[in-house]
Amino acid sequence: MRRVMTCVAMMTAAMMLPAAAPVSAPRVGIASFEALAKPLPLPYHAGDAKAEIAAARVRAVKAHKRVLIDLGGNWCLDCRLLAGVMETPQMRPFVARHFEVVTVDVGRFDQNMDIPASYGIQGRLKGVPAVLIVDPKTNKLVNAGRETALADARAMTPQAVADWLAQWVG
Repeated sequence: MRRVMTCVAMMTAAMMLPAAAPVSAPRVGIASFEALAKPLPLPYHAGDAKAEIAAARVRAVKAHKRVLIDLGGNWCLDCRLLAGVMETPQMRPFVARHFEVVTVDVGRFDQNMDIPASYGIQGRLKGVPAVLIVDPKTNKLVNAGRETALADARAMTPQAVADWLAQWVG
């Protein structure tokens, strides 16, 4: 009986603790995309996307991070702006601390489309970049329904892109 009472007391105390505060994005330090380094990054390349994702999941589990799968193409301005924001001096260490990033070239929506399908995204992507935030332990999509929120990144500020990424830190 004493064990039960101890367990109940510990659970009650744990429920009274404040929830973990959300992680804030660092201040990016630039007000517009015009201030990003030029030329913008070309992050997408041919490769074995499935193998890269599998390796990123293993690293993420060990490092207690999430996997960020960036689906896009070098032809896409919004994709390159996302990459530019993630490469800023303020964001690079933040992203490295919280995510294992895998860029996946989807061509003109005709390559690697089995990747979003494997996370339950049916049909053609609504836009790119499509960012999949994945729990590496369960391989489940954390940001279901919000994958294409950055597909119009150019209508946002660099700080808004950073803030969007920060909300998915696990």
